[in-house]
Amino acid sequence: MERGLTIFMHWDMEGVSGLESREQVWFWEKGVRPEVAEEGRRLLVADINSAAEAALGAGADRLIVCDTHRGGGNIRLPEMLADPRITYLDKSRGYDGRSFRWMPGLDATVDGLMLMGHHAKAGTPRAFLPHTWTLEWADFRINGQSVGEIGIEACFAGHWGVPLVLAQGDAAMGEEVRAQFPAALTACVKRAMDPDRCTGPDAQEARRLTAERVAEAVRKLRAAKPAPYKPALPMRVAIRMDSEAADDAAAEKPGVRRTDACTVECEVQRQCDVVKWINGTGVE
Repeated sequence: MERGLTIFMHWDMEGVSGLESREQVWFWEKGVRPEVAEEGRRLLVADINSAAEAALGAGADRLIVCDTHRGGGNIRLPEMLADPRITYLDKSRGYDGRSFRWMPGLDATVDGLMLMGHHAKAGTPRAFLPHTWTLEWADFRINGQSVGEIGIEACFAGHWGVPLVLAQGDAAMGEEVRAQFPAALTACVKRAMDPDRCTGPDAQEARRLTAERVAEAVRKLRAAKPAPYKPALPMRVAIRMDSEAADDAAAEKPGVRRTDACTVECEVQRQCDVVKWINGTGVE
């Protein structure tokens, strides 16, 4: 790693420190109070700044921070930690050279992936706001294995040999990560009371815990790079929809096969095409 250690830090919101209610996170829903939505964004910015400082302090040479929650647009660049070693992406899709793609900058020059502020997959019991990409997707499978957004994003990164080294979120998310990615660290900063509410340490204490895990993940990565998640190719990807109507629409896409009333599948030739076949998200 003579070129220096590069970390791609991909931020969702459901697992951010101090966020305890649906209203703080899914602020586009009807009836959300503006001041509550604003509080959620402030907590996100504070979490990002704390984690970024911890990563750089532990020896990361370059940090790419990507806002992915509902496509991004939640961070305020003037409020972010100012450091020339950090590149901020306020949208999860953008131009990387000449192509418009998902997670620009995530390529073979990146050493480790951190999935921050994340959540458990759809259908997970005792989880805060569990879902997989969209509420229409009841289950997502890669070569027969059920995965959530964490698995999808780790698969995408695996195309370039980039391993998942840390995930932050609630206790249910932590269980999911430890089961599928035992080499990755977790920062569990809350636990669900029900799908729409959670509890945990105050935001400052949760940020301290997260910073410790970030620093530990950077040190571990410097010592040894774990294996990336690279499902065997060709890769069979299947989605069970929550309704036949959603399945009808998905089945019309090129190369997609309907396997039952609510399930579609497709065979792809690259890990980075894990969701491109269904929603166009990926690389050229």
